[in-house]
Order: sequence, then structure tokens, then C-alpha cells
Amino acid sequence: MDDIENTIKTEIITDLRERYNRSIISKKELASELDISISTLNNYMAKGYCIPKYKKIGSAKNAKVVFPISEVAKFLSQTIEVDNGL
Repeated sequence: MDDIENTIKTEIITDLRERYNRSIISKKELASELDISISTLNNYMAKGYCIPKYKKIGSAKNAKVVFPISEVAKFLSQTIEVDNGL
């Protein structure tokens, strides 16, 4: 991870922690952050599309899914284009 990406990730983590006041976010909150519907997020998860790493709480098929803010920040920092003058 280069310096710019690391700086962006740190800023995203700080922003998300300030707004959510915890270290994980829900599917609904992630969908909002990505500006997509929960249905689209569910489809991405089912199809294995690129989304942040997540954790299932429990073993049931419909177990609650949460996304660690550190993983969301990593994902977002890798998807944001930065114009660094090149």
C-alpha cells in the first residue's frame, strides 16, 4: 500500500468511526456508503463480486452480516482514484 492510499484509508477510518461510533457497520449502512441498494449489495455478496470483507454473526443461512470499518476503509481507499499529478 502506497503512502497516498494509506493516508486515504486512515482518513476514511476516522470519518467512519466518527459517524458510526463503532468499529463495524451493517449491510444497510454499507449500502448507503456505496450508494447502492441493499438488494444490490446482497446480489454482489451472492455472486462474489468485489465488496469489503465481512463477518457473519452466527451460522444460520440468514445470519447477520457486519463489515469491519477497517475493511470498508481498505476497500474504499483502493477504489478511489487519486490525481497525483501523473
